[in-house]
Amino acid sequence: MKTKLTFLLLFFTQLTLFAQKSSVRGFVYDKENGEPVMFCNVKIEGMSVGASTDVNGFFNITDLPAGKHILLITYIGYDSLRQEINLIDKQILNQKLELSPSMVQIETVTVSADRQEMKTEVKVSVTKITPKDIKLIPAIGGEPDLAQYLQVLPGVVFTGDQGGQLYIRGGSPIQNKVLLDGMIVYNPFHSIGLFSVFDTDLIRNADIYTGGFGAQYGGRISSIMDITTRDGNKNRLAGKISTNSFGSKIMLEGPFFKKGGNASFIFSAKTSYLDKSSKLLYTYIDTAGLPYSYTDLYGKISVKSSNGSKWSMFGYNYRDKVSYRDVSNLGWNSGGIGSNFILVPSGTSTLIEGTFAYSSYLIRLEEAILNPRQSGINGFNLGLNFTSFNKENELQYGLEILGYQTDFDFTNATGLKTEQKENSTELSGFLRYKIKSEKLIVDPGVRIYKYNSLNATFEPRLGVKFIATNNLRFKLATGKYSQNLVSTNSDQDVVNLFYGFLSSPDNLPDEFKGEDVINGLQLSEHIIFGLEYDISSKIDFNIEGYFKDFNQLTNINKEKLTLTDPDFIIEKGLAKGIDVVLKYNDPKLYFWLVYSLGHITRSTENLEYNPHFDRRHNINIVSTYNFGVEKNWSIDARWNIGSGFPFTQTQGFYPSLDFSDGINTNYTHETGELGIIYASINEGRLPWYHRLDIALKKEQKLSKYSVFEWNIGITNAYNRENIFYFNRIEYKRVNQLPFMPSAGLSLTF
Repeated sequence: MKTKLTFLLLFFTQLTLFAQKSSVRGFVYDKENGEPVMFCNVKIEGMSVGASTDVNGFFNITDLPAGKHILLITYIGYDSLRQEINLIDKQILNQKLELSPSMVQIETVTVSADRQEMKTEVKVSVTKITPKDIKLIPAIGGEPDLAQYLQVLPGVVFTGDQGGQLYIRGGSPIQNKVLLDGMIVYNPFHSIGLFSVFDTDLIRNADIYTGGFGAQYGGRISSIMDITTRDGNKNRLAGKISTNSFGSKIMLEGPFFKKGGNASFIFSAKTSYLDKSSKLLYTYIDTAGLPYSYTDLYGKISVKSSNGSKWSMFGYNYRDKVSYRDVSNLGWNSGGIGSNFILVPSGTSTLIEGTFAYSSYLIRLEEAILNPRQSGINGFNLGLNFTSFNKENELQYGLEILGYQTDFDFTNATGLKTEQKENSTELSGFLRYKIKSEKLIVDPGVRIYKYNSLNATFEPRLGVKFIATNNLRFKLATGKYSQNLVSTNSDQDVVNLFYGFLSSPDNLPDEFKGEDVINGLQLSEHIIFGLEYDISSKIDFNIEGYFKDFNQLTNINKEKLTLTDPDFIIEKGLAKGIDVVLKYNDPKLYFWLVYSLGHITRSTENLEYNPHFDRRHNINIVSTYNFGVEKNWSIDARWNIGSGFPFTQTQGFYPSLDFSDGINTNYTHETGELGIIYASINEGRLPWYHRLDIALKKEQKLSKYSVFEWNIGITNAYNRENIFYFNRIEYKRVNQLPFMPSAGLSLTF
């Protein structure tokens, strides 16, 4: 009780403090399309105060004296803007500012907005991604994609070209939360693991937290992907049409009523015809073609007021299908509709943001010799956040409500059936308070969760950055995390395209290693520390060490043999490692080196093992070189090399007999099926993986707004035979994708 009273006292005290002094706030937009300009610098001329715009283009500068001031707004690629303002004592002044794209090519190296943000935010284990960044990666199939970029990030392990999943610093895919405009997306990747469901040209910004994330995020114990889409051009009808070896897409955007109006739309549709084109282009892989196809639809409308307040409504439908002839058919469908808003109330320094969304996911797998498997989840999430400013300090607090239903139907190889249909609710609230001084940034916070009838969880979070010099910064993040969702996959599985969701089950063991199991929640604790060093104006260096203690995990019981055996078991896990990033960036050459050293373990009641995604060493080298008179040619390359994944070795075989007739079974005449004798789990290691992707592209400007682009690319340029898995029954090695050329055309208008 005392803790709660202290919390409330601090809360209301800060609200009072934040309501004082004069300030100027507002939004910065691109004059040509009306989109927010993210991370630009807004300063008061002649004073050492200023701010950077956020993902919505919002800025806030407080504690200003009354009188006339000059706002100076600068950003790479835009003409600088000087705006005179006249402040009255204790006034909160709203400004709508527009930057014009620069007509002059910038050849000198300018300090990036990302580097500026490093000096104003804690920024531990987070990467900000824009479409410009994604397009630096060789475009597989001719179309750049977020999934390809994520595979390069420090601490991220990708397990396969076909049905591969992302594992982030020791966490399973179920432990990664994906948000699209505040809406939960349950499966962001297609079965051919080269593509995500997101259209690159729709993305405004993506924040990828690989650990140590703040109190504003919850419901997952490993990582967060927070993706924001653009609002659509407010001045003219624009779009993009593209086609390539793998698929095609169309994107349209524009104002609803008139040029420069308050309402706009954006729509995207993309589809893959790889199952058809591969029969012509890639018969050397499989004469029947590659069995993958998908369709992705997304639409959004936005309405904006004169003071920057905004309301948006959006929806999506993502479909995926895999058909292995006469073996299995898998398909999933994901859909959702939602709305969010930003309110800028007059007379207060508080910014209000809200989200309401409904999303669903249904996956079904039909196999020739096994019963069908099906998993579904659907539900809503409602969130309301408040942000207040005082000088460079920031107070943020909010509430979130989730309600969802899970429906699971599964029969294992022994014929035992597992069913679950449950309704779940989650209620949470958070508070964080960022304090910034000349040398120190401290970002403490707390999140409180209430899951159904379970006891509340108290999850403190802390981020700290020490600015030692103008070029050197030390950082730390730690926190506790929890989640209620459980995967239908086992961390012991190497290949499993069927990826479903369940609520934390009740039928768990009462004890785990001598300790009482209170509930089925998954729990973790993170500790991350590192440093950032600006070696020069062109070179950045970043190193982070991390520990993730997964002190309670729920996993599928693969050894269930009788009806009385539990469907799920309790495990513990530990992930530790070091991530090193070196970046070189100038207008002609971009170079990015990422090295990750990791060690992941899981332990059951009687066993400790390395999960199949425990890759000890992982190196990514990415480079882009721009050339030509107009710098409109570029060659992109990415080389990935990683140590081998763990796998369970085969010790022998035996005839597996059917004793369905009990003691009457005549085993002397029965012809058994092939049974496998396995070694201890994951004691073997596959060979090292390495792959080179390259791409060449050229942009041709046709008019002020129209750009034509062609590109050619090669995936696995030197045709490395990387093993995917080994089919023990057929005694056949299955490899990842071989040498695959591709080409694409696009027209932006």
